[in-house]
Amino acid sequence: MSENDGQQFDRLPATAEDRNVAGRATRAEVVDWWTDRFGVPAETFEGYTFWEKGAGKVWAFAADLPTPTDVEGLGMTFLRTRQEHWKPTTNAVQRFGSLATRNVIELDDDDAVDFLAGEDVDPEWEGDWGYLVVAHELAGGLEPIGVGLYVHDELRSVIPKGRRASLSE
Repeated sequence: MSENDGQQFDRLPATAEDRNVAGRATRAEVVDWWTDRFGVPAETFEGYTFWEKGAGKVWAFAADLPTPTDVEGLGMTFLRTRQEHWKPTTNAVQRFGSLATRNVIELDDDDAVDFLAGEDVDPEWEGDWGYLVVAHELAGGLEPIGVGLYVHDELRSVIPKGRRASLSE
């Protein structure tokens, strides 16, 4: 097994049999996780390559490049994998969350405003604990606004500090 070089982008191996860096997620595991956790169809990710830079920071790129690739950024940050519970990024949820069919929590106006400001909220939720696609009705449709961590009957906002918004009057 090779060691992870946190300074370069390495394409995720297709399957566990192709893995050459211990602990690195595979493309199959990433797609399966999105499908199992959120119900996003696997074919959604056809045409995307997945890359790791750092320890478990997975990026999605809608093209292909030789691996390894020594660049600063590639596509969008997508998923954090080298931790106990995998965490989708806000970018990924805003891009792909509209296709989610499970573990999507809809917030009312007041909770959405608080959530986007980085505050924790207490919505009604009967589903799984863990990371959820947080959505709100906008312009007649349900739109993903970010990622929330639901534990102990509370939805914790994990909106990045630089992307939080104060929408109250």
